[in-house]
Amino acid sequence: MDPEVTALAQSAGATLVTLMATDAWHRVRDGITQLWRRTQPERAETVVAELEAGREDVLAAVAADDQETLDELRLQWQGLVRRLLVARPAAVEELRALLDQLDPVASAAPRITQHAAASGQARVYQAGRDQRIAER
Repeated sequence: MDPEVTALAQSAGATLVTLMATDAWHRVRDGITQLWRRTQPERAETVVAELEAGREDVLAAVAADDQETLDELRLQWQGLVRRLLVARPAAVEELRALLDQLDPVASAAPRITQHAAASGQARVYQAGRDQRIAER
């Protein structure tokens, strides 16, 4: 599995579920619907129904502070998007552009990737932002 596709699907699943409970819902629904209509038209109506049902589940989970259900919904959408991207690799750029439109703040933020290895008595301290270490 292509790690780029997996990462994009994870991002899409999280963004979709998060935005389902916001004022951006209509843009999310319309954008995802159009993506499926262009790439897998035979599945588009099923995806529209899943979007509507998913939104109801997200709203109920948010109201109940049910993080487990929200996590399951993120994984569900991650899987649907990943399968779409595997079946239609040309949709990768279109999905990326859609996510950038839906969440411009996240797309403008710098992405931080950190890798570290420690062995023996070594210590590794990593932070994406502020870090304070007080050893005595």
